[in-house]
Amino acid sequence: MQSKSRASATGDFLSGPILPALVRFAFPLMLSLLLQAFYGGADLAVVGQFSQSESVSAVATGSQAMQAITALITGLTMGVTVLLGKAMGAKDFKNAGQVVSGQIKLFTAMAVALTVIMLFFAPHIAILLNVPDAAHAETIRYIRICSAGIIFITAYNGISGIFRGIGNSRSPFLFVLIACIINVFLDLLFVGVFKMNASGAALATIMAQACSVVFSVCYIRRHPLPFSVREQWSNGTRTVTKILQIGSPIALQDFLTTLSFLIITAIINTLGVTASAGVGISEKLFVFLSIVPMSFMSALSSFVAHNIGAGNKKRAVSSLFIAQRISFCCGFIMFLMTCFAGEFLASLFSRDPEVITAAAQYLRGTSPEYLMVPITFCFLGYFNGREHTAFVMTQGLLASFLIRIPFSYFLSRLPGTGMFLISLAVPFSALANLVLCVIYFIWLRCQDRKQSAA
Repeated sequence: MQSKSRASATGDFLSGPILPALVRFAFPLMLSLLLQAFYGGADLAVVGQFSQSESVSAVATGSQAMQAITALITGLTMGVTVLLGKAMGAKDFKNAGQVVSGQIKLFTAMAVALTVIMLFFAPHIAILLNVPDAAHAETIRYIRICSAGIIFITAYNGISGIFRGIGNSRSPFLFVLIACIINVFLDLLFVGVFKMNASGAALATIMAQACSVVFSVCYIRRHPLPFSVREQWSNGTRTVTKILQIGSPIALQDFLTTLSFLIITAIINTLGVTASAGVGISEKLFVFLSIVPMSFMSALSSFVAHNIGAGNKKRAVSSLFIAQRISFCCGFIMFLMTCFAGEFLASLFSRDPEVITAAAQYLRGTSPEYLMVPITFCFLGYFNGREHTAFVMTQGLLASFLIRIPFSYFLSRLPGTGMFLISLAVPFSALANLVLCVIYFIWLRCQDRKQSAA
């Protein structure tokens, strides 16, 4: 029965009305991202309610450092999702098995290496991020505890990428739901009852992820994948290169983009604990408020890959335009919320009036970003599905390192600068992303027409 449902999902990708099929696939992704955002935001919210601003700063900065590691993993996972999507679209189940076996080998080695690196360099990371002295020790402990769970972060994202690749977005939602429920309970226990502050939030995170991974492995044993991994185990190594070719540009782009935000955090950390906590809250809110475009980016990567594998470029383009229209409508609402209701949004994460004011000022300055991100993210999902991941990496790096970081540094050094002024670097960077994507899409369409004419 499970295999039939997955085959049906693939069939919906390749024929019939696009909107229902795309929304059915994207909706569980939205719920998953919402829960993931709640998962990460719960740490900050609970610490904000039961601990001092120093602990909020530690969780805000430490979680951004861990996000850089997660970005590497999710970027490579996209390579798996795209390759599996093409294989499923072409009904090449042998190749699908090889992709998954190659992923297991690659991700295991990567998890071990990243764990060792992060445990050793945690103090150096805190120094590089200009963590305020009052939050320095807690930040190091938070990073080290979370780093001990990198194997679970890798396993969770790897398994979710497999299910998205075969056209199943509901199972990853179930996995993150379990992790979210456990994480909130443990946050309240460790931080609210045992007063473990940032360390308690970190411990709750890795324990919840471990439980989710155990459940997902048991789920796969009861509901086998529609292809054999064991039979293709010896051939899996040859697919590692393909995963790296597609996933590495995305991984590098995501990692360096996250790194750019860490650099901005380091710049703002020089302004003190209040500014540090305010930006941390703003970044957490971005994850919540951009859920719709992020889910469509992920959905389009798989949807487009299936159709490219089946030789249907026209349907892939149509899905892009449909996703952009829906995403923009939601983005407009997020723009209004961040521009006019920043204080209320920030108050969900902190009771400190100064922190709330700092976060609200930063949100107001970044609010135009929510008008551009919905269009850009859908473009990126389309490009990922077509394996044009090198461009995805290039546009992200150009916007981050030529605009966002230099502007943030320049604005932070102006006399009488504040959170609003510094935040203006973000929408300028988002505009650059959008312009580059539009230009590249036009060029790609011209190339498609030339190929069709030939």
